[in-house]
Amino acid sequence: MSPAQTPTGVPTPLARAVRDWLDHLRVERGRSEHTLRAYRRDLDRYLTFVGSRGVREAGQVREQDVTDFLAHLRTGDDEHPALAATSAARAVVAVRGLHTFLALEGESVDDPAREVAPPSPPRRLPKALSVDDVERLLQAAALGDTPAALRDRALLEVLYGSGARVSEALGLDVDDLEPGRAQDGSGGVVRLFGKGRKERIVPLGRYAREALDGWLVRGRPELARRGSGGPAVFLNSRGGRLSRQSAWSAIQAAAERAGLRAQVSPHTLRHSFATHLMDGGADVRVVQEMLGHASVSTTQIYTHVSTQHLREAYAMAHPRARRA
Repeated sequence: MSPAQTPTGVPTPLARAVRDWLDHLRVERGRSEHTLRAYRRDLDRYLTFVGSRGVREAGQVREQDVTDFLAHLRTGDDEHPALAATSAARAVVAVRGLHTFLALEGESVDDPAREVAPPSPPRRLPKALSVDDVERLLQAAALGDTPAALRDRALLEVLYGSGARVSEALGLDVDDLEPGRAQDGSGGVVRLFGKGRKERIVPLGRYAREALDGWLVRGRPELARRGSGGPAVFLNSRGGRLSRQSAWSAIQAAAERAGLRAQVSPHTLRHSFATHLMDGGADVRVVQEMLGHASVSTTQIYTHVSTQHLREAYAMAHPRARRA
């Protein structure tokens, strides 16, 4: 007999409640079949777990049962492998959704899953290109002297040279660029508008400035004549503001020409900008300001990337780092 069934083989009240909730998600909430299948697998495992404790009805479930179920998901057993934090979190979300539904429907007096938080998935380290790969990418973007080639090179140089989000770079107007000073060789600064239209000023390197100047002088005027004369820095072939999809395509084309196997996106250049700054000894607070992060804890993930580089360098170079 399944723990989700009564001795007569009839589904338990809790199993019927699971079925009702899934029907509610399908009919009234419009959830996809993929999501419903995942929830069903998770809840079947939940029914088996609480059923082994003699739980047959929603009102019999206690908070400790849900907490123990979460621990069970993370440790596994002979029949079920341990789940990663992301998968365990999805299962707990399903259980919480079920019990919230039952409490609202009056099927149970209390919600035993309300205080059980899903596990936080581990923070994934950003994928950054090496300095050599960035050089190859930028060189590949610099091929040709057409307006589109000049624009794409300038865009990639700005993304890597400023750490801008792609939406910030594409939102640039000509007045947001401040030229540098010839006497110190600086590339000037760029005014970026981040989330919530929060403004920040970020310096540009000489390479990015030269690429921008080439685009603004030799490429942009030709495309601007095809449009309405808007202020956008980066224009499409019709003279309007360049789209995110076009920016993505430009980076993909450059990566293909450069022979890069890694997946490269606009955000890859932002990650590379931050990682290379940290590797070069930049203060985390300075990097936070340039990236436009509200909290330094968001920026500190790049310290982990740099620490990994240090470990690799130590392992390769120190005579006592590894056994012969």
